[in-house]
Amino acid sequence: MLASGFTSAGVSQSLFFGIIASSIVVSITDTKYLFYIQVVPHLWRYKQLWRLLTWQLCYTNSTELLFAAMSIYHLRIIERLWGSRKFASFLISILPPTLLLPPILITIVRPLSLNAINHLPAGPTPLIFAILAQYHAAIPTVYKYRIATSDTSQTSSSSNARQPLGLVFSDKSLIYLLAGQLALSSFPGSALAAGVGWLVGVAWRGEWGPAVWSRLRVPGWVVGEKKAEMGAGFEGLRRRLEGEGSGSGIDGRREGEARRRTLGRGILDQFRGAF
Repeated sequence: MLASGFTSAGVSQSLFFGIIASSIVVSITDTKYLFYIQVVPHLWRYKQLWRLLTWQLCYTNSTELLFAAMSIYHLRIIERLWGSRKFASFLISILPPTLLLPPILITIVRPLSLNAINHLPAGPTPLIFAILAQYHAAIPTVYKYRIATSDTSQTSSSSNARQPLGLVFSDKSLIYLLAGQLALSSFPGSALAAGVGWLVGVAWRGEWGPAVWSRLRVPGWVVGEKKAEMGAGFEGLRRRLEGEGSGSGIDGRREGEARRRTLGRGILDQFRGAF
């Protein structure tokens, strides 16, 4: 049975409620203007470089917050697949490039776009799309379905059956739809942040960067793992395996002795019959 809610996904739960709480706080305190980035005037004129470290702390738009929260909830399956320790290590390892690359790229793109691209919306959109890249690569498609858009039918290449024309979706389409809405919510800045996050996730999975980047592991206590409990669990598993191994060895020796006795009795019976 599939676990519901955030069972076995404590890091995703913290990220989910943390984004919601921080977004509500900045809305109540009317401090939204401190988190998004505008190349001019924030970076070039006022030199507010601290925004490079704070722009992913919250969302300043309720629509973006809704789609981000729903995306994180669906992507919690990655933490269940990897375990909380590896998932937390993944988030920490991709945090520096997802923080710094989008502002740097939008600074470079701004003059090329004739100053049209100047705004980078707040929120951890790159982190979400980096997780989405892992979801795309690691989670297989379970089923597909078609939504008919016309009464006209077409012949399938694999069979002679005629199928109605329409759009084909899978069980993973919902999360892609939510992420797509998030990427287009504050276009083009949000799309740039989403693209950077996806590329960083692909690079992490392909180990394109330094070896320590994908092999980093945070201590177990960061995600609530107790060293004593872990040691006891491993020790119990080792003892159980040793017990099974010793038991199977005794059974094997006894079976071999029984076979040898049976073979010897058979030979004696043959000689007895001959004489």
